[in-house]
Amino acid sequence: MSDARVIPIRAASGRRAVDDGEIRFTSLPPLSLYVHLPWCVRKCPYCDFNSHEARGEPDFEAYVDALIGDVEAALPMVWGRPVESIFFGGGTPSLIPVPAFQRLMDGLRARLSLRPALEVTLEANPGTVDEAHFAGYADAGVNRISIGVQSFDSAMLTRLGRIHDGRAAISAVETALRHVPRVNIDLMHALPDQTVAQALQDIRTALELGVGHVSAYQLTLEPNTSFAADPPAGLPDADHAADIADAVEAALRAAGLEHYETSAHARRGERCQHNLNYWTFGDYLGIGAGAHGKLSFADRIIRHARFRHPRAYLEHAAQALPGLPDDLFGARGTVEEATSIGAEQLPFEFSLNALRLTEGLELALFTAHTGRPAGDLVQRLSDPALRGLVTVSGTRVSPTALGQRHLNRVLEVLLT
Repeated sequence: MSDARVIPIRAASGRRAVDDGEIRFTSLPPLSLYVHLPWCVRKCPYCDFNSHEARGEPDFEAYVDALIGDVEAALPMVWGRPVESIFFGGGTPSLIPVPAFQRLMDGLRARLSLRPALEVTLEANPGTVDEAHFAGYADAGVNRISIGVQSFDSAMLTRLGRIHDGRAAISAVETALRHVPRVNIDLMHALPDQTVAQALQDIRTALELGVGHVSAYQLTLEPNTSFAADPPAGLPDADHAADIADAVEAALRAAGLEHYETSAHARRGERCQHNLNYWTFGDYLGIGAGAHGKLSFADRIIRHARFRHPRAYLEHAAQALPGLPDDLFGARGTVEEATSIGAEQLPFEFSLNALRLTEGLELALFTAHTGRPAGDLVQRLSDPALRGLVTVSGTRVSPTALGQRHLNRVLEVLLT
């Protein structure tokens, strides 16, 4: 994604990103926490996330111990910074037993400065949760649930390799809404042999259930997935996929959901605050197997990645040493690599996220969240190749409708 340097963990001390001017923060961006729970019942053929089929019951107690130790080792890097949101992703986080999840939340509260009434999201899949699970997660502090429905059409779900059917999807959404105030539904479109009418029926079902947030995105064949190796028959061509996407967006807009990000649609007050922090280049500490994070310091920005495989993560967690200010990630621990973002890379890194937002954002946010002058970004965005894709008007930068559809093209220009 960039030519930023990969720093051996032991060598992170004292490195400064000064390739094209220094990074200087007068205050640090907002901080979120991402927690990865890597197990799932069955790996979906389209999924390229760091997820692993559970062979028997995972040792969640040992994993919670590792997560709490991971936070403790990271405390010197985030000490005193309030956490604005928490997101439990996977895998299938809703596989974790309620007592283990409660212990994890208690451990996070005891070690981190959590904002009052912060947004706490947990991903769940139909077929892995029931009334007691949702009630227990809510009691532990979850106030937003994101459900991987993908479709309410049972035949489509079978073709997608999902373990649930349409009735289980509806039941999961209804149950979640009884226990938390905010629910997101993930819905895929441009599915094999899918018609516009079928895609719109999924949208109608979601709206009738009363959810306030829908993530609607096209099925894509990601590298290193089963579908990439053996594509399903009946995938729509580009024109038909675009027709479906247009119809889905129009239906959500007509129902009062704002298309505020590339694939996210929300009613007023229901935007995902955790994802907004990503998209505005905020900071996030990532813990758990394969979790990624980004942390800003007075004069540098560091990306970090944990060991991907649950077994390797658990083994390294047992060896973790607290990180120290002069040795960002300690000599041992769960961090497999740390990457320093050079100052010259920040316009691309910032745009990679910020240009996903439909309304764009204020240029001042570039300076606030990167420690670099906004002129760096304006200069990159003035490239003639971006004409018609991005607009800089006054103090605001925004993607055009065409730019949103061709965001990869925008990023290619910025990267080169």
